[in-house]
Amino acid sequence: MAGLRPIPFPGRHETDMTTRHRAALALVVGVTGLFAGPYVVGRVLIAPHRSVSVVPPGQLPPQQLSLRSPSGATLAAWLFAPPHPRGAVLVLHGIRANRGAMLSRAELLVADGYAVLVPDLQAQGESTGERITFGNLEAKDAEAGVGELRRRFAGKPVGAVGVSMGGAALVLAGRRLHLDAAILEAVYPTIAEAVDNRIRRRVGRLSSLLSPLLLLQLEPCLGVGPSQLRPIDAIDRLGCPVLVIGGTRDEHTTEAQTRALYASAREPKELWLVDGAAHVDLARYDPAGYRRRVLGFFREHLSTDPAAAPSS
Repeated sequence: MAGLRPIPFPGRHETDMTTRHRAALALVVGVTGLFAGPYVVGRVLIAPHRSVSVVPPGQLPPQQLSLRSPSGATLAAWLFAPPHPRGAVLVLHGIRANRGAMLSRAELLVADGYAVLVPDLQAQGESTGERITFGNLEAKDAEAGVGELRRRFAGKPVGAVGVSMGGAALVLAGRRLHLDAAILEAVYPTIAEAVDNRIRRRVGRLSSLLSPLLLLQLEPCLGVGPSQLRPIDAIDRLGCPVLVIGGTRDEHTTEAQTRALYASAREPKELWLVDGAAHVDLARYDPAGYRRRVLGFFREHLSTDPAAAPSS
């Protein structure tokens, strides 16, 4: 028909160009996602975790305290104080949690005659703070907690229990705490291993690529690098008897990593591997075993006034 032109079909050259453009676009999207994904995850992990802890019921209601910490935060805390405590214990929760998660430990220790201070670590619970720092600033919160116990219970021995990041905070604070005994539950030996363990559980072998991208964010975001978040290098500086606890099926802090942390601690020290336990609340997983090991450890290493000890 006159005046009509044939419709052009893409030739091989045009088809090759389109394929290359799509491949290039897919590569750009893939690379962007590779870097953006860890960036988003990193921001989520360090973001403040605000939550409210309901005042626990019981015959010994806690005092509500507000502590100023060298971390710059104001810490919300509970203080359980029996009439004649044999000693005092600071109890620190794990990452993205609050003091309510430590209530069973506080009740156990109070029943055995100890005064117990349970704070929300900075940027978590009802405490102020701009970002979670995996034990770095939280170590200063540990100093504030121990200082408060020393002031209120002068002359009494002071111990501490730290769960996961709370335990890392105790270790990183080290000798500044002047503790008489410490219990460390499911504490990561290095931040690099902690990150890799968690990423590996979700993406498998890709963790070897993604974990370094997460770790690269530490210095610019938190002002502290992976080399400064290594409890395995600091545990020998705690300067007190240590009980290291971990689960045999914990994939966040493996049995081998718990053993390595224990091996780096100085004597006197004890190791308790909870058979079959993952990264869970060990006080609830094995309450009888927890009571026996924790109270036995503190009774041995927190010297007490026999007259103040409650009868069993």
